[in-house]
Formats: sequence, structure tokens, C-alpha cells
Amino acid sequence: MLSSAVAVRLYPKLNPFRLPQRLGSRPCTTPIHPHLTRRTLASVTDLSSYPKPGEQLHGFTLKRLKNVPELDLTALHLEHDETGAQYMHLARDDPNNVFSIGFKTNPPDDTGVPHILEHVTLCGSKKYPVRDPFFKMLLRSQANFMNAFTSSDHTSYPFSTTNPQDFKNLMSVYLDATLNPLLTDSDFDQEGWRIGPEGKEMAFKGVVYNEMKGQMSDSNYLFYIRFQNHIFPDINNSGGDPISIPDLTVQKLRQFHKENYHPSNAKLFTYGNFPLSDHLSQLQDGLQLFGKQHQKVDIKSPINLSNGPKSISIKGPVDDLSDTTKQHKTSVSWITGDTSDLVEVFSLNVLSSLLIGGYGSPIYRKLIESGLGSDFSPNTGYDTSGKTGIFSIGLAGVQVDQVDTVKASIQQCLQDVADKGFDPSKVDGILHQTELAIKNRVAHFGMGIVNRIGPGWFQGVDPFDALAWNQTVNSFKERYAQGDYFENLIKKHLLTDQTFTFTMEPSSSFNEAQVSGEKSRLQQKLAALPKNVSEHQLVEKEKSLAAMQQTAKAQDLSCLPTLRLEDIPIAVESKKVRGSFIGPVSVQWRETPTNGLTYFRAIHTVGDLDENLRKFVPLFNAALFRFGTKNETTEQIEDLIKLKTGGIEVGYHNSAWPEDNSQYNEGISFSGLALDGNVPFMYDLFRNVIIETDFLAPGGNAKIRELVQSMTSGAMGEIAESGHAYAAKSAASTLGGANSNSEVTAGLTQVRLMAELASRPENDEYRDVVTHFREIQRLVISNSAALRVAITCSREAVSTNEAHLQSFLQSIPNPLTLSGTYSRAHPTSGAPPPSVHQSEPQSDSKVHKLQEEHSSKSSAMKTLYPLPYQVHYLARSLPVVPYTSDDSPALQILAQLLTHKHLHYEIREKGGAYGGGMFMRALSGHVTFYSYRDPNPENTLKVFEEAGRWAAEKDWSERDLEEAKLVVFQSIDAPESVSAEGMTRFVSGVTPEMERSRRQALLNVTVGDVKRVAKEYLVKGAQKGQTCVIGERKDWMSTDWQVKDLGTKTEL
Repeated sequence: MLSSAVAVRLYPKLNPFRLPQRLGSRPCTTPIHPHLTRRTLASVTDLSSYPKPGEQLHGFTLKRLKNVPELDLTALHLEHDETGAQYMHLARDDPNNVFSIGFKTNPPDDTGVPHILEHVTLCGSKKYPVRDPFFKMLLRSQANFMNAFTSSDHTSYPFSTTNPQDFKNLMSVYLDATLNPLLTDSDFDQEGWRIGPEGKEMAFKGVVYNEMKGQMSDSNYLFYIRFQNHIFPDINNSGGDPISIPDLTVQKLRQFHKENYHPSNAKLFTYGNFPLSDHLSQLQDGLQLFGKQHQKVDIKSPINLSNGPKSISIKGPVDDLSDTTKQHKTSVSWITGDTSDLVEVFSLNVLSSLLIGGYGSPIYRKLIESGLGSDFSPNTGYDTSGKTGIFSIGLAGVQVDQVDTVKASIQQCLQDVADKGFDPSKVDGILHQTELAIKNRVAHFGMGIVNRIGPGWFQGVDPFDALAWNQTVNSFKERYAQGDYFENLIKKHLLTDQTFTFTMEPSSSFNEAQVSGEKSRLQQKLAALPKNVSEHQLVEKEKSLAAMQQTAKAQDLSCLPTLRLEDIPIAVESKKVRGSFIGPVSVQWRETPTNGLTYFRAIHTVGDLDENLRKFVPLFNAALFRFGTKNETTEQIEDLIKLKTGGIEVGYHNSAWPEDNSQYNEGISFSGLALDGNVPFMYDLFRNVIIETDFLAPGGNAKIRELVQSMTSGAMGEIAESGHAYAAKSAASTLGGANSNSEVTAGLTQVRLMAELASRPENDEYRDVVTHFREIQRLVISNSAALRVAITCSREAVSTNEAHLQSFLQSIPNPLTLSGTYSRAHPTSGAPPPSVHQSEPQSDSKVHKLQEEHSSKSSAMKTLYPLPYQVHYLARSLPVVPYTSDDSPALQILAQLLTHKHLHYEIREKGGAYGGGMFMRALSGHVTFYSYRDPNPENTLKVFEEAGRWAAEKDWSERDLEEAKLVVFQSIDAPESVSAEGMTRFVSGVTPEMERSRRQALLNVTVGDVKRVAKEYLVKGAQKGQTCVIGERKDWMSTDWQVKDLGTKTEL
């Protein structure tokens, strides 16, 4: 589905759970322990359903248990008798179950051994001696989340699924991968680092090596990781520094695993409604062969600032998109104390929100609104990831002569706040945000809570205390009620001279020095090779690795557990919605339990939006929350949003038509949530922000400059982090329609526009921008008939919500007749209003004709965005068919087959890129090949071009087809948050009938279908392919490449 979410959200909330991203049920194993049998009759959270502390079961002893009513769960803490492994089970009536195993992994140096080990452990184990069982299980599972994370001092391996057998399968693979990995030389060479041929030259290669080269191209990451290196000098770079990665040997890797990946050093989590007894039995099978080992409890401390302030300055890259005179990043940090004091941790988190959360916050006004810098530094905020908390405030986009002024301004602002204090309503607003964050029913609640309490557990924070949210909040309220609480916290922790100042100054020679340094290290490594190892032997070793990788493609995988196609239900029940009208406005209602919340969403279609207006919509959305209204300041609006809602959002809506992807509808979207009783306040806020924002108010040009500088600041780092997504948008944009709109509003075109606006002279009044803002505002408020609304609430709240909505709609200006507006569609049809250019739904033959006409108008194009990254980001897009076409399901299956059976091997394993594959956007009607942090772009482009023929000629097996279907249904059947239920229909017009038809078609796709669409769209349609590359220009890029400058030299 293509539905661009270029949105601005305003609710700087203190979220206690930082939430991340079906199957036929199978009978559960009968519990052995007598207490556990009662679970069939009682809720999984019922304490009486579990044994008592001290009792033993399946090799574990229950240490304690506790009901946590505010989270609707019961926590059980167990210990494995033989190894001492610590295990936390969180029982909750939630079908999306979670497992995680983690280990304390303090990095001994900067070679990235924890990170490389995280990769290599997943490449094969004793029980599953096949290459890359982790990636193979992606094809044999219905997990809605599978991953592994290397943090600064611990490593975790989590997954989530709703299927009981799938849960057991994945737990078995994860346990054996982490505790009994093979750790072969070849896997180390592939995933870690090696020296091998790159064309005619030798080069450092390896997946992690190239990943970290890409990370170091991100100035924000570089600032943050170097800051961490200096404030926590005893904690080395766990991800790995490319300078040091080649010092790691496979022997050191194996020794690190032996010392750290042991059950005695493990923290285990399970969450959800699957039986505890099943978990314990399987865990015992995996742990029983291990004895007890000394537990790794070495917790590192930051630098000592008791003797006074310290400061460090380092060099960093120049940001080509920002003002070259304003590129310093600098921050001031304080060491605040032990993070096991959860009440003070919560208090300092609230203080952080008060100081820096939103445009009206005192630090924002002092540092950014004043023009001292363009955005906060990457480390700004309160960091509790370690045993000791670090509070940092910093700025990016600072002039060299104002670097010292930043610290003085921060200290003066803190002193002013300590003298004046905070309005109690601001504290109430933040507490209201925490309440709604807990009430909000999200699909990945379990993963969020495991990610929240897991890091602290490794630092000695009691997870039971971390779960006691109400207790923490109540204790905070008691301390706050005593008076001057935040003022005293500021004086205690921040108004001291025990500070650490960290600065990164831009160096025009930084990137060149990185390249030359890598060449020098390579020559040193080559010179230090043993006499019996020559470059010729390195070439032969590379060939052997490639041969081994090729052989592994045909491995027997029967040892791996798997689900089957029969585990996917043929039909699933659609979320029921109903439609109504309030005047001319269509309303979709989703009635379901919501914990007392109402979710609001609206789309105001604005017709065939002029290109000059479209590209300003994202900036307009941001400006709505920055300018203030005729009667309220920005700060007052922010305070009301936090006090009365869980956040409101204004975004750009852009969706292709499911029956004809050459057509689309677009407009402005609005969304928010609030307690049922606060819905009228939410509507008042929307009305005031949309209608009353005064873009002609004095000082508007300064606010526009502030916004565009903030949006431009760090853009180079954002592209380095998500370059494949930017390349994909650019490549697909040449196919037209909604794809083009997405690029203009959320792609490199938008980045370029912000850079141009930010580079204007200081005295520019941005009159043209204000004119665009006022025209967009006029379109949004001038025709309420172009509005459609979706409400999700409980059945009991429907009547009051209907009355509130009616009152809100009546307050919107009367409908006006505008050119280019949409006609209306009945909401029960599930379809958004058609575009003014919409014709009757096209048959497949007509669609092919449209594609041929498009092809004749635009030939294949190759576009390069030359940016100074050490790796490349690639994408190649081809037009295919609409969502409802008979060929669309086969193309979706083909994308998964190519990704997992060919592209992963060619691009990642052989090519050394961090990632690569192919995806299909069914609604927007295109397929896209991509690669991420790619050191070998020339070869990857050849792989893209030849992939269609490879797929058309491949002798696919029925098992290949089944695995691809399992992957496709992972996302289709993934759990939904309450706020997302029924939204596919509302946003894109894909009806339940269309979804049911597509589901059946996906299940029925044959090998013949796959080969046919590969030939039709990837081979015959190859000349329609559009390519985008982001990265340095290479010699092989001939004159047929169109080079686009992201800077400000080229006229927009």
C-alpha cells in the first residue's frame, strides 16, 4: 500500500514503553505442574494459577511473582537451578507472544566483537548446521518480529509471533544459535571482515565492516558514538570502528563467545498468553547441558568529573547541505547518578521534557529560537541506558565563534528556570501523556515492555521495580507535592561545574582522510601477511568463499523446523466498520474496546494539487504547530495538546487508486487520540491550529528559517541511515502518479527544497513561502464536503462522539465550490473519493496499454546523487500492475522469492552489502530492487538487471513457493494496533472484498504464475526500469547517467 505519511506530530510525551514494530492455533502441551493446570480456567494474570515462590518446576525455581494491574500483567521471576540463568515471564492476555535471550557483552576493544558475534552466531549451530538459519527461518515462520541487537554493553535476540508452534520453533533456533554456534572461519570472513579482490584492487570486505563504514558516514552517529567513547571510556565501541575491526581474529571471537554467551550470563524473557510450563520445559532442554559459570556483572562507570569540568573537541565531516559557517556540534553533559533510583530517573525524564520538549520549552527558546543553533545535538536528553544516568543538552548548526556561548547560554537558562520554576500545568500535561501511553493498545506492547526493562536489568535495576509504574508515578507525585522539586533537581544535578563539554568541528579533509587512512591500513595489513600468504592466495580464498556460498544455496534444510501453508487460515475475519454521514461528510465507525480512548482520523482531499503547492505541504504541516494562532501562542497550544490529548498530527495524504494505479488521491490528513471525555478539546485544537494559524503574524520569516534549518540539519546523516529508502523513492518517482508525489514530499526533492530555503539570505522574508502556506490553508478549510472521517471508540462512547463530531464539523467554514475538488463516495463503499482525472476501472489489457503509453513517454533513466559516503545506496524500479490485477499477487510472491533465494546471496553474501532485495508496492503498482550500504554498486546493478531472467528460468520448487507465501502472510496477518483497525479501507479504498480476493489469489499462486510475471514485467519490461544511486561517482558511470545536485547550486 502506498500512503505517504509525511506528518508532523505534536505531543512530546514521556512514553514509558517506547514501543518498537495467524495463524491456526495448535493445542498446547498439557501442563505438568498442578498449579499451572488451572490456567485453562483462569486468566493468565491470575496469581492463583501459578506456583508459590520457592517451588521448583522444569529445572527452575520461582523466586517471586507479582501482579501489575496498571499493565494488565503478572510478572514471574525464575532462576535456572543448574546455571543460574535469570528468567522473567510476563503473563498477559495478549496473543502476540515474545521471547528474548540476552547477554552482558562489555566490548574489550573497538574491534566490534559483540556486533560481529551477533551476526556470526546466527550463521549456523550444532543442532541446525546450515548456513544462515536465522535468514532461513524468515521463510519458515509467521513471526511478526525477528531480529538481534548489539547495545553498548549487552546483546539481545528477540522475536514475536502469535502461533504456538512457531514460538517453539523459533525459541529452539535462537537458543541453539546463541549457546551452541558453529562460529566457522568462513562465516567470520563473510560477516566480519576479510581482505579480498574488489575489481583489480585489494580491499577490506565484510558485512559488518561495510555496515560500520556506512554508519561513520552519518555525522550524527559519529558525534554520538565519539561522545559515548569519551564520557564512558571504559565502554568501547561495541558496533566496531572500521579502523579497529581488522584487528579482530576469529580466535578472539570464539573466546569472547565462550566467556560471555553462557546461560549463567543470560537474561531470558517471555511475554504473552502461551503456557509458562511449555516455556520452562523447552528452556530446560536447551540449558540443562551447561553448568554454572562466573556471572559477568562488570558494570562500567563514566568519567570522573569531581575535580571540575572537562572538554573534548574532535573533527567530523562537512554537511554539504547546510551553511558551511554553521556546522559545529557541541553539548554539555552532567553525570546524574544511579539509574536504579527509578523515581529520580522518572523525575529527570520529566525534567528533560520540561526543558527541551517542544517549541515553547525554555532550552529550545534560548538556544534554537534565538538563532544560536539549528537543532539539538544527537545526544540531547536524559540517557538511562547505563548504570549511571547522563543528562545532556547540546546544539547542532553552531558558528565557530559561538561554540563557547552555547554552554554559557545553557547555564543561564537553567539558572533562570531554577529561580522561576515551572507552571504546574506543564507537569500535569506530561503525566497525562504517560497515562495515555499506557492506555493505548498497540500491537507490539510486549516487545516494547521487554525492550524497556531489559537494558536496566543488565545494569542492576530490579525489573519488578521497573514494572511498578503506578508506584513510581505516585512516589514522584509525593516528592513533587513537597514543593520546589524540579528547582532542587536542577540545582543538585545541573547547576554545577562538574560538566563534560563535547564538540565536533567540521573538517573539509575529513572524508579524504578516512579514505586515505583505510588505504594505509590495508597496505599495512598486506605487508604484515605471513610469508606463506600471498595476494594470489587471498584471491583463491575469495573464490573458495564464493563457492562455499554457492553450495550452501542447495543445502538440505530439513533439520530446520517450519510451519506449513496449512497453518495459514484461508480466510480471516475483517474488522467490522460501518458508515454514516454527518451532513456531506462521510464517517467510518469502528466500535471496539479502547481503554477509554477515542481515535480520530480525517482526510481532506484537495484535488489535483499544484506542484508548487505540493512540495510545500510538509513545511506547512510543521508551521501549523510553530506559528501560533491569533489568540494562542505556540507554547499555549503545546500545553493544551499535552493536557488534553495523546497527541495530534497533521500530515500529507497520498494514495494510489487500487483499481488503477495511474490515478491517485491526495490531501491533508489529521489524526489524534484523547480520553473519551476530552474529545471536544481535541477538536478545538484541530480547529484552532488549522483555521486560526496566522501566517502573516510578525516574525513569521524567522520561524520559517528556524524550521527549514532544523529540517536541513542532519539531513546528510538521515540519508546515510536510510539511503535505500530515498533511492527507492527517487527511482519510483519517474513512474509518475502517487510515486512522484511521495518523492516530492518525502524524498530527495524535499531535502533539496529545504536546503535551498535554508541557504537564503538572513534578510529574506520568505514571502513566496507564506503565500504557499496561505493557499494550502485556504484549500484545507474552504470545503468541508471534501472531508471524510474515521472514528475508533468503544460502543458506549459512540453517541457522545457523534455529537462532538457534529459540533466540530459545523464549526468548519461552509462549503465553497473550488476547482479541482473531488466528488463524494459513500463511506460504506470503503473507497476514498476519486481523483478528478479518475476514469472507470481499467481492465488488465487497458492497464498494459497505459503502461506502454507511459513507457513511450519516458525512457529508462539512471540518476546519481553524488554524496560523500563510503558506501552506496541503490534502487531500480519498474512499473507493473494495479492492486486488483490478476498478476499482482504473483508479483508479490516473486519479490519474496528473488529476495530470499537470489538477491540476499548475490548482494549481501557475495557482494558484502549490509542488505539488499526486492519489494512490491501493490497499490502504487511498481516493484523495486534495492541495496543498502553497498561497497560494490556496479556488480549490484548487474544483479538487478539479470534478476528477471534468472527468475524466469529458475526451476522453482513447491517448497520455494510455500516459503515465499509464508513470508508474505507474515505482514498480512501481523497483529494490528487498535488505532489501525479498519484504516486500510479508509485510507486507500481497499475493501474487505478486495482483501479477501487477494488473499485467496496469493494462496493460489503457482510456479507457472511466478515464471510468467518474471518474464513479462522484469525481462520484457526491463527497458522501463528507472535507477537511482546515492554515493560517490565512479569511473564506470558514463554519460548516460543524470547527475543531480542536492546542494543549492542548481535552480529548483
